[in-house]
Amino acid sequence: MNISSSSMVEKAADATARATPTSVAHRVRGLSDRAIAWLFIAPTITLLLAINIFPLIWAIYLSFTNYRANRPNAPVQNVGLSNYERVLTDPDIWQAMQATAHFVFWTILLQTVIGFTLAYLIDRKFRGHAFWTTLILIPMMLSPAVVGNFWRFLYEPQIGLFAYAVSLVTGIPTADIQMLGNVSLAPWAIIIVDTWMWTPYVMLICLAGLRSIPDYIYEAAEVDRASAWRQFWSITVPMALPFIMLAVLFRGIENFKMFDMVTLLTGGGPGSITEVASITLKRAAFESWATGRASAFAIVLFVAVFGLANIYVKALNKVKQR
Repeated sequence: MNISSSSMVEKAADATARATPTSVAHRVRGLSDRAIAWLFIAPTITLLLAINIFPLIWAIYLSFTNYRANRPNAPVQNVGLSNYERVLTDPDIWQAMQATAHFVFWTILLQTVIGFTLAYLIDRKFRGHAFWTTLILIPMMLSPAVVGNFWRFLYEPQIGLFAYAVSLVTGIPTADIQMLGNVSLAPWAIIIVDTWMWTPYVMLICLAGLRSIPDYIYEAAEVDRASAWRQFWSITVPMALPFIMLAVLFRGIENFKMFDMVTLLTGGGPGSITEVASITLKRAAFESWATGRASAFAIVLFVAVFGLANIYVKALNKVKQR
């Protein structure tokens, strides 16, 4: 009795095991590949829409109103394009955009030149290159808060190592080296910090580009007796150019949003010489509580960055197709 019962149970289990994959396959075959793909990505798309698209639509709506976040119960009126008119004619906003463009240009230039140079040197695979690569990457691993406070200490005229080093080279008294308090030096103080922190990021992208170049191209160039200088300009730079342009795109978008480093180092001062667009936007939204005008400014920034990025991506695609 027990033997027959156990054999029946085993047969039923075997039948279930054989039937389960088939039934699952039949159920899966009932859906198209496109439907299955949408089923898997639908939660992610829904989350992205909730996080990104809804706030954008809400900001567009607020940009046409006189809404103030500190008066949520006050009546909201449609003001048309007056917020955009004020944004586009406000001299303070244009000064902030000029400061932003200054930071973006110089940080991208320095990070690209230094980052590519470091990548080129590390790609030579000299003795201890792994150690130096790790050492160079350390600034990128730190949080902006740590970097900002670290460099504030370095820039201190009395006890900072930066002022001491400059004084040692130039002979200028350390008390006169006010990197964060001088109108002429404060922008460059921020540029130095951002370059120090994010050059390793550019270096990594450029290094990936350099290591994607096949060795046989250099071997063929050596057979043709091309000099190292000729190989660099005819092979290395053109083939690594898409990666360099990609690094420029990423850093350009990030630096348009520069906020934390400026806030930690200067707060937009001295005066308003280092007040970038993001700080002006924050002050309009959370100090003046002009939420509608701040939303209009945010939309203008979004359109400007999106338009420039779109043009740049088209140029990048043309370079890739060469």
